Amino acid sequence: MMTIRKMTAPLIALFVLGFTAAGFAQQLKVGVLNSQNAFTSSIEGKKAQAQLQDKDNKIKADLTRLDNEIKQLQTKLSTQQMTLTNEAAVQIQSDIDKKTTARKRLEEDATRDMQQLQYTLIQRIRDEMVGIIEAIAKEKGYDLVLDLGASGIVFFNPTIDVTGEVIKRYDATKAAAPKK
Repeated sequence: MMTIRKMTAPLIALFVLGFTAAGFAQQLKVGVLNSQNAFTSSIEGKKAQAQLQDKDNKIKADLTRLDNEIKQLQTKLSTQQMTLTNEAAVQIQSDIDKKTTARKRLEEDATRDMQQLQYTLIQRIRDEMVGIIEAIAKEKGYDLVLDLGASGIVFFNPTIDVTGEVIKRYDATKAAAPKK
């Protein structure tokens, strides 16, 4: 099954070719944007990446803590098996099972929460950048602005790349905005 991204690139190419092949008197003016670069290079994008990294580090620390607790219980069970009462051995095994289940739930919940946070942060920054991209497109008279990461563009003239300008203006709007 084709992804929307893979289907979009050929459609955009056909659209652009259709305009040029039809011989319209008006020339299509196109700009390009590297949205991934705009995200990772902007101040807000860097903050979002740091926030995601902090959350990932906390999750890893929590998982490591549980792993260590499980290992300690397993070691206790294996080294003291001969001296433990049957009830004590059953209790330790029960504790191992509970911690293993807790670890699995933590990992599943953390993965879901991390994906949601990542989507939320990226979507917020993307939505905020759209207005800036539209303003630049209007100023420069672009009929179309393509995303380098999503469009499948093989070649473009670097003079039509607006990524740097988007980053600069986006950072300026965030610097001017009052701190929350």
